[in-house]
Amino acid sequence: MKMKNGFVVGLVGLGLLASAGAVAAQRGKMIQIKGSDTLVNLVQILAEEYMGKKPGTALAVLGGGSGTGIVGIINQTCDLANHSREWKQSEIDQALAKGITPRFFVIAVDGVSIVVNEKNPLSQLSMGEVGAMYRGEVKSWKAVGGSDKAVSLYGRQSNSGTYGFFQEHVLGNKNYSTDVKEMNGNAQIIEGILQDEGGIGYVGVGYLFDASGKVRKGLKVLNISKDPGGQAFSPLDKAAVDRGDYPVARALYQATAGKPSPAVADFIRFEMSDEGQKIVEKEGFFPISAAHKAANDKNLR
Repeated sequence: MKMKNGFVVGLVGLGLLASAGAVAAQRGKMIQIKGSDTLVNLVQILAEEYMGKKPGTALAVLGGGSGTGIVGIINQTCDLANHSREWKQSEIDQALAKGITPRFFVIAVDGVSIVVNEKNPLSQLSMGEVGAMYRGEVKSWKAVGGSDKAVSLYGRQSNSGTYGFFQEHVLGNKNYSTDVKEMNGNAQIIEGILQDEGGIGYVGVGYLFDASGKVRKGLKVLNISKDPGGQAFSPLDKAAVDRGDYPVARALYQATAGKPSPAVADFIRFEMSDEGQKIVEKEGFFPISAAHKAANDKNLR
């Protein structure tokens, strides 16, 4: 497992576009992918591998948040949207009003990870305790068994799919505290936590690791229980995520405007392939289940 730097990966992707994908790009056949910042690094790497295997193809992968990708499908300004949350009914209604019936594909599974500075003495929290912190109801680590230090909250901006997922599943659809520091992406949250002994943040599991595949020095990943006093599980435990024991897991999606074009469908098949899913695992996420693959296959037809 290892984390890639999004900017560097983007530059590599652009280099491939300038070579293997140049002819396709000039003909206006570049596949435009945009959306989730949780997915952007992974999909950039998948796109690089795919373009290397398919000379003459060109894919451009951009971030901007899940909402950006979803709007891109609704307004038909991209071919494929990355999103780390399900579409809202209002978004589906907007698409249908424009004659677009979105199709959804799960390409990876994520254990949203609750992280603190390694100097924090705690090793676990309950979902309720994390939610109370992010709603602003718990302001001191002492209240949850930690040191007498103020809780310092790090989160995402509202256009992030992770922001919406966390609000629904951890905050119980209640408002975030006004004290949350809204960061541009997972990497910024981690950098904040590394410098803040009272900090707590949430990031995609694929962003936890250094170049050697180990959890970044200075970072602690908390075990999380569904209920107070219940057994706590780690997002690093694939079996716990698969069983549903880790309570903050989610599917990571892509969407198209109706049936995908042959070129887009071919890329999605690559992402679902054994080779593609090995990349998913290498980048720190979890592979899709047989049920996910069956649903994807149905939506490709």
